[in-house]
Amino acid sequence: MQNADLLDPVDIPSRLGQLDLYLGQVCAVAGISKMQLDYWTTKAGIETRGRKQRTYDMRSVELVMLIKQAKDKGMTLPAAIQAAREFQARQRRD
Repeated sequence: MQNADLLDPVDIPSRLGQLDLYLGQVCAVAGISKMQLDYWTTKAGIETRGRKQRTYDMRSVELVMLIKQAKDKGMTLPAAIQAAREFQARQRRD
């Protein structure tokens, strides 16, 4: 038996929900600028953690990405925020 035979597969997707991303990482994932993220965080009341180094949990990252998607489809920021929040609420119910 080889040492590699002792290992089990790692389920990375099941652990992603435990991660928090820094502001710059969220921007890179979502494809937006830091200025946009700051503005959206304020306007949408997106939850963050930390004071010096603000971090976003996966639910907040998802919200940012949904807002970005809605903005890319031509929605205004208020409409994009509302659509993103409604989408997340629907996902929780289902």
